[in-house]
Amino acid sequence: MGRHATRTAASLAALGTLTAAALLAAAPAAAQERTVKIYGFGAKSGVVRIFGLNSEAAMKAAAEQINKAGGVTLGDGSKAKLAIEYLDDRCNAEEGINALRRIAAQNDAFVAVGPTCSNVAEPVFGILQKKAGDASDSGLQFPLYTDVAAKGGLASMSQWAFRNVPSESAMYKSLFDWIKATRPDIKTVWGGVEKDFAHSNATFNVMKGHAEKTGFEVKGQSEWLLADTSFSTQVREMRRGEADLVMVSAHPFTTCGVLKEMQRQGVKPKMLVGLTSSSSMETLQGCAAQAEGLIIPTSFAPVTAEAKKAAEAVSALGANMDLHNAAAWENIFTLKDLIEKSKIMARPDTLQADRQKMREALASMKETSGLLGKVGRTDDREAVKPFLFVRAQKGAWTVAHTPAAN
Repeated sequence: MGRHATRTAASLAALGTLTAAALLAAAPAAAQERTVKIYGFGAKSGVVRIFGLNSEAAMKAAAEQINKAGGVTLGDGSKAKLAIEYLDDRCNAEEGINALRRIAAQNDAFVAVGPTCSNVAEPVFGILQKKAGDASDSGLQFPLYTDVAAKGGLASMSQWAFRNVPSESAMYKSLFDWIKATRPDIKTVWGGVEKDFAHSNATFNVMKGHAEKTGFEVKGQSEWLLADTSFSTQVREMRRGEADLVMVSAHPFTTCGVLKEMQRQGVKPKMLVGLTSSSSMETLQGCAAQAEGLIIPTSFAPVTAEAKKAAEAVSALGANMDLHNAAAWENIFTLKDLIEKSKIMARPDTLQADRQKMREALASMKETSGLLGKVGRTDDREAVKPFLFVRAQKGAWTVAHTPAAN
């Protein structure tokens, strides 16, 4: 073999040795790359599927932002990336319970976000241990941080249940106070309610109660079901009532159905008030013309720099941000902070300890950061969120009023 060939062989051997050394050096770094999974569940199919789809998108968008900034620091000092896994409960109570049980059976699950529907949240909260540490209570010991289901007071069912939803009682009280102060021409109200949906029905009673307490005369109400597509009888009742204000406690699909039927029958009240859940793009996409002027209280609008940034990140994933998935976004950032403060290890052998740490961290929260400002916490694990009133105007939601303090 010539000297040139000998040098070439030696060089290749040296290169091989260096490459092998580099691979061996890189192997531990790759092995140290960790993933922390946060589970979510909600309605990704059925009539209200858009809420679950939007929540999943917001959770993933928030995780992307966190991962781009370096991820989350675990209790042993290692860094990890957040990953989201979202299960479909179809807005069905039994499937919601099954979804949470499947999540709790995973050896990497120490918290979950969800569900979408109040008629799922209520029975799901019911299978949780009521009082943490009660040895006589065999309920599921798993922390749940709800983003969408908004029926009032549900978190009080279990010390493992936490919610980041606004107080609709506070929102509608403020709204009717504002209407009373600014619209003296409005004296009578007619109600419409999606009777078989837990959130719609509960919030209708809240709306009606505050309207009456404020001094408005509630002349009557019309009722329909979530899956209904015909509203002619209900709107005829509404037309006979001749009320100054019509309040519709329903989700986007039937809200649009009712508003279109009102247009067909020539029902034109002085003011329209809607359900919080309908302050979404789905309502405007379904019936922008008929919803013109509709006023709804909400805990989200892109009115701050953080809110705009979040809305853009969610939009990049093909979803729209509203008060529900804004809460999902906020939840992921809150959980990231709590993982770090509580020194969560996120290992199968620390699973039970991590769940307990997370529950205690959620329970000790006094205030969290929200997209519209600071979010307070109540003793029964509910949120006190800032809110404003939006109005449907020319195919967009515009800010109608921001209460001075809420």
